Amino acid sequence: MRTLTREAALPETLALAPTPAAERHARGRLPSLTGMRWAAAFLVFAFHTYKFGYYGPEDEELVSWAARSGSAGVMFFFVLSGFVLAWSARPGDRYLSFMRRRLARVYPLHLVTAAVALALAFTALPWLREGERDGLKAVTANLLLVSSWKFEWWQTGNPVSWSLVCEVFFYACFPLLHWALRRPGPRGLTGVAALCVLTVMVQPYVYKALHVDVFLYSFPLARLPEFVLGVAVGRIVQLGRWRGPGLEGAMALTLIGYFAAPLVRSGLTWTPLIGLTCLIAAGAVADVNGQPSMWRRPSLVKLGEWSFAFYMVHLLVMHTLTLWVGEKPRFDTIGAFGTAGSAFVVSLALSALLYRLVEEPGRRLFLGKKRVPGRPA
Repeated sequence: MRTLTREAALPETLALAPTPAAERHARGRLPSLTGMRWAAAFLVFAFHTYKFGYYGPEDEELVSWAARSGSAGVMFFFVLSGFVLAWSARPGDRYLSFMRRRLARVYPLHLVTAAVALALAFTALPWLREGERDGLKAVTANLLLVSSWKFEWWQTGNPVSWSLVCEVFFYACFPLLHWALRRPGPRGLTGVAALCVLTVMVQPYVYKALHVDVFLYSFPLARLPEFVLGVAVGRIVQLGRWRGPGLEGAMALTLIGYFAAPLVRSGLTWTPLIGLTCLIAAGAVADVNGQPSMWRRPSLVKLGEWSFAFYMVHLLVMHTLTLWVGEKPRFDTIGAFGTAGSAFVVSLALSALLYRLVEEPGRRLFLGKKRVPGRPA
């Protein structure tokens, strides 16, 4: 009876609730999700090659069709983050220990790439800081990963770090969310997931009706439903009650939503959300059950391990390339794909180095451990 009473109330320390024996088997590694991380990072890269205007008139329409929804890769990361945290939550984990591990995951690369971005902004690429207000305050906010809460600062430092601001906010919310979402059964969790999807769909209109002036794309509170969706679906899969499509069906839903995104005008590219969520769940189920999965290929898993570093460095590489190719050069086919390929190769090489020399040792240093604990995805 004491145990039930203890679990029924939120602990003051925000410790994660103990894991029932029936769920303990569902906490292994999920290599398919690691492979999917690489695909998501590549989508973001492809989107940025389009935004940087590499492609001339003969290629731009095709590239626009293929790449302009690539920002959905960030949506994938937000849902995946919630899913993986729900999947791998440690019983009895303390809030500060949890936050320390999560910050150890993102902070070393954030600090290094922020330093590189600032060095570029004050030397070779002064336009990176054009129009930036409250310079010292903005930089400090970025280093502390709170800059995206103010629209004027969302691109401060390494431009992609706005998503880390959202992630750190999600991490801070997770113990409370995990405590709340351990109580509902599969039906209740399905209801939460549906509510999250609905929230993503309607919130641009709600914010507009309430005259709330925020940039939804980078505003952490606006992106929270994607993370909560991942937590809810992670719990459903953990309970062994996922009834969604398999990998092939989920991939089809993802592609439909991806290519439909440009047809929907709203504050967020929400149409891939259902497919991406189903794809994450299907990948996890395939790994748990030992079913075939193309995403488990060793090459994809290795690239997935580099994906965070690739994501963090690729935009800095592309900005630096403008010193040689200019802004929006609109090359012919060979020049355009050659420039995009060069940006890709350099970014990939740097991501491998950053993973080995910064991400892994930085995490060990942050945690005070000789080796990095295994990750579930």
